[in-house]
Amino acid sequence: MKESEYLRYDAVALAELIRRKEVSPREVCEAAIARAERVNGRLNVICHPQYGDALSQQPAAAGPFAGVPFLLKDLAQEQQGVPCTHGSRGYRRYLPQQDSEFVRRSRDSGLTVIGRTTTPELGLKAITESRLWGPSRNPWNPALTPGGSSGGSGAAVGAGIVPMAGANDGGGSIRIPAAYNGLFGLKPSRGRVSVGPMAGESWTGASSDHVVTRTVRDSAAMLDVLSGPATGDPFRIPEPPQPYAELMQQAPRTLRIGVFTESPYGTEVDAHCVEAVEATARLLASLGHTVEYAQPRIDGPDLARCYLGLYFGEVSAAVDRATREYGARESDFELETRLLAMLGRTLPLPDYVAMRQRWNNFARGLGAFFEDFDLYLCPTTGQMPARIGQMETPAHLQVVAKLMLALRAGRLVHKSGQVDQLALDNLARTPFTQLANLTGTPAMSVPLHWTGEGLPVGVQFGGRHGDEATLLQLAAQLEEAQPWFDQYQRTEHL
Repeated sequence: MKESEYLRYDAVALAELIRRKEVSPREVCEAAIARAERVNGRLNVICHPQYGDALSQQPAAAGPFAGVPFLLKDLAQEQQGVPCTHGSRGYRRYLPQQDSEFVRRSRDSGLTVIGRTTTPELGLKAITESRLWGPSRNPWNPALTPGGSSGGSGAAVGAGIVPMAGANDGGGSIRIPAAYNGLFGLKPSRGRVSVGPMAGESWTGASSDHVVTRTVRDSAAMLDVLSGPATGDPFRIPEPPQPYAELMQQAPRTLRIGVFTESPYGTEVDAHCVEAVEATARLLASLGHTVEYAQPRIDGPDLARCYLGLYFGEVSAAVDRATREYGARESDFELETRLLAMLGRTLPLPDYVAMRQRWNNFARGLGAFFEDFDLYLCPTTGQMPARIGQMETPAHLQVVAKLMLALRAGRLVHKSGQVDQLALDNLARTPFTQLANLTGTPAMSVPLHWTGEGLPVGVQFGGRHGDEATLLQLAAQLEEAQPWFDQYQRTEHL
């Protein structure tokens, strides 16, 4: 199979070609590896190639994706005996003793894993520029970030290495790379995809695993593969009445959609992001949906504080785990990670618990919104992709951070009120995605807009807990009304 031919198919179509014996799994795998070897040197998105293993694999013949090449994110999505670094020097010695449920189900579907993709350290940033692996780059403009934390996966799919790749989303990490790389990205509801057996919930339930794809049908079919509880999971949510691959083929009912473009944190929103939402609202109206400006009544600054509190707790626990179990030293972690870990260790436990309890406020506010609307529409991101290196901490702030660490000034920082500013500084570029994580609701980024310079701009839809079906049906309708697959020809030159 020629590389140029390989780029013309999504995962469902490749699986069908293999099923009809028009092409062999090995030929498809070789085409994927050839594409990877052509573009990875420029984009730096595959941190752990597994090409030899991939060529020797015998995919599950009965699986829906038998023989289709696939990449896993190097954060969670553990493979037995394969390093899972979390983008950190502190986790270089982490060798999982068993496959995660995500990997097991992916293999059972027939997918052929050809490697693992880059992520920022511990998945903490909306850019993918770790000290361990270096910067990953955007296939639409390699001077720009592909986003994060699933930036390696997003860039790999955008560049055509694989038709879809593993991703996870604890604050926008599926949707942000989807927006920046011109892809479809669905974050499922809390509990839809098991994170077992290593955990019951990931990031206290804020994070969900799924994929980034070029087509809606690939995402729907992969959700059928991944969804459902595993033994020992903490809870179950209702299963769909039919497979998602079938549900998405049904036209959505007439929907009432609330639209907003203002940042919940009061931060600036780029004109391209606003324009993409407004154009999408007009398209929705032309399709017969009811669209009006409305926004969930959420205390945005408090949501930012609560989200950053989650960061503090998770980062300190992750750093301590690496130190305790894998012999990591403090110097193995990046400066910002060490600072977050210190803030986590010094955050009073009652304050952390109070922040976690306030997630309920956001869920209730969003629930009240859904009494009047079926979905919300807003920008996926507040800003266009940053330049590589643009988000690096300035030298004078690095000095301040090092001084804070040396003085163990975490308690002083918490009391000073600086955490509020830290929350806004960290989330200003991507203020629209965290609501779905703290409420556990599904949300998707859809690639409906490109700028005059040829950069993709995603728009985000969010829905009720457990209602991925409505999102997928609307996405399929939008994909048919305004197809985007041909846009990927622009990245074929890489």
